[in-house]
Amino acid sequence: MLEIKPIFYALLRSKVGAVLLLIQIAITTAIVSNAAFIINDRIEYLNQPTGYQEDNMFKFNVMMFGTDVDLIQQVELDEATLRQMPGVVNAVHINAVPLSGGGSSTTFRLKPAPDKAKTDNASYFETDEHGLDTLGVELIAGRNFTQDEVVINRDFSKHPNVALATKALMDEFFPDGDGLGKILYMGDQPLKVVGIIGMMKGPWLKLEERKDKSVILPLLYPHKLQQFLVRTEPGQRAEVMKQIESVMHQSYGKRVIQDLTGLDKKKANYVAEDLLMMRMLVILISVLVLVTALGIFGLTLFNINKRTKQIGTRRALGARKSAIVKFFVVENSIICLAGLVLGVCGAVVLGQQLMTQYSVPALSYEYVAITALGVFVMSLLAVIGPAKRAANIAPSIATRTI
Repeated sequence: MLEIKPIFYALLRSKVGAVLLLIQIAITTAIVSNAAFIINDRIEYLNQPTGYQEDNMFKFNVMMFGTDVDLIQQVELDEATLRQMPGVVNAVHINAVPLSGGGSSTTFRLKPAPDKAKTDNASYFETDEHGLDTLGVELIAGRNFTQDEVVINRDFSKHPNVALATKALMDEFFPDGDGLGKILYMGDQPLKVVGIIGMMKGPWLKLEERKDKSVILPLLYPHKLQQFLVRTEPGQRAEVMKQIESVMHQSYGKRVIQDLTGLDKKKANYVAEDLLMMRMLVILISVLVLVTALGIFGLTLFNINKRTKQIGTRRALGARKSAIVKFFVVENSIICLAGLVLGVCGAVVLGQQLMTQYSVPALSYEYVAITALGVFVMSLLAVIGPAKRAANIAPSIATRTI
């Protein structure tokens, strides 16, 4: 027999502590289930494949202040100089850096603007024929663009007529997989897709609608502030980065090298807020679980001290130690189950609010179930010690306290 009725009456006599513990369990269940779900979502986000060899790539900016040089010629000379450096696989002038949180995007269309047509937003990279190899992404269909197809100008008087596009973007426009060779429009400018790229994240990992959708344009637009991307042989990046400033100044001295940064560090800076949030949620979960466990432990000890005479009397009347332990375990289980029912409802409501207000993915009920089970097991473990202590109260206590 579980002695539910006397346990229930005992809880009514000390209902304040029981209600406080119930609320604490409910709050812990609601917050921990959502926090655990968000942490797992952030882990998947931080560890998602990008398509790049991040540890072997770096970028840097060049701010020109000299006026006695042709920018187009200097960019071509700089690219050639970088490619000749020992340890460098390839290097390009590029308008945006992947995974950095900053770049360019626009709407691509199946018909020229302003005609009505299917549209999709994607990031775009402007670079030359070395861009594909420098990025290190996989070309799964078609070809790279050639040197003759690269448009070089300063005033956008010319536009490229070919492009490379990611599979994610082309699948949106051509679900049957027949997008190679088709025409996409950038405004009213036609672009023939001559190659399709596999996995290639854009500059914005947080923008779900376009993080996998990118276009590479054969376009070089030199200006005072230039940006270069370099891919090195494995293990050679640090050594190459040490030489960049001196090599660039040897080619032309009237400029400043800025933001010399590895691609992995650039990504780390971009996702730093997410990493901080994840760590804070881990701390929050740990504190909540610890406080709840201490609350259960403390309430049980308090009840033991209040019921010393009752426990001693039961022991004197022949109650076994196991019965005393069972009494407190069942009492705690009743409180915990009531708190879990309330906490599960709270977790669902909180998850819906987070999804509505902060665009958090819909809470998986699997996390609610696992959290509820974990809290229940934790509550049982927390009560075992005090319950055993109660079972060890000697029967003589009953007579001493009369």
